[in-house]
Amino acid sequence: MSDILSSHPSRDTFDQPQLRAAIDAASACASTCATCADACLHGDDPGGMARCIDRCNQCASICRAAADVMSRPGPNGDSWEEVVRACIAVCRECADECGSHDMDHCAACARACRDCADACETLLAVAD
Repeated sequence: MSDILSSHPSRDTFDQPQLRAAIDAASACASTCATCADACLHGDDPGGMARCIDRCNQCASICRAAADVMSRPGPNGDSWEEVVRACIAVCRECADECGSHDMDHCAACARACRDCADACETLLAVAD
């Protein structure tokens, strides 16, 4: 299957492999964060995991938005950069929170958040 981004009229606006990696990482992170929040909510101590649930829900939301914005690479100003920067910040916060818990789902979430932040930072670095 061909990558739809390669057929976009503004395909030269971004480094395609880095853009695809950031979109994929943000999408995966959103899904992982949603699952982690749900696992925390249904675990033994949902009240004690309130901060983790909150961070995961925030991260899932911003990652979905970032993936959506990055999927429209046409020249539309620099606002996309701010969305990507917000995604990086929230991913780092969520990774720190999930990384502080000793649960497999939190460890997986922390990894997905770090991967997303790294992919978005790489995209920004090649976009400058």
